[in-house]
Amino acid sequence: MSERAPAPGGLALIESLVNTLDLESGADALDSPEGRARLALTAAEDLADVRELRESLRAVCLAHAGHPPHRAVTPLGDLLAAAPLVVDVRADDGSASLRPAADPAPLLARVAAAVAEALTQGTWQRLKACEAADCHWAYYDRSPAGRGRWCSMQVCGARAKMRRYRAK
Repeated sequence: MSERAPAPGGLALIESLVNTLDLESGADALDSPEGRARLALTAAEDLADVRELRESLRAVCLAHAGHPPHRAVTPLGDLLAAAPLVVDVRADDGSASLRPAADPAPLLARVAAAVAEALTQGTWQRLKACEAADCHWAYYDRSPAGRGRWCSMQVCGARAKMRRYRAK
């Protein structure tokens, strides 16, 4: 729904996962083989677990924007605690990072590694969800003050402003 550029680094994976469900139309990209392929889901991954992860991520993105969860969800920390990750330390410079323990990496491990990377880079709080109740599309807030409210000013922002104007 958004015309915004994708989120940086690993946050692009999280943004893509959250945006697999279009709340307005009800279309779920996880229902199609192409949609699952875009996220490199393995055959062993349970779609119910992937959907639970998606909605927990959406709730966190809403919290980043200052909004309550859209519905009751499993806390993201509880889900990510089960992610199989290893600490990778480079011998040449001693830098460390988290990476999935298996190859191909399950989605949960890739998401956990992306969250850890975003935390260290200070970008995690900028991944938000649109405040429009019929949207909640994930977007990366690049505004200088970090106070973006809508995934698209031309669509969701314009609708909200028009509703507010008509209410007067």
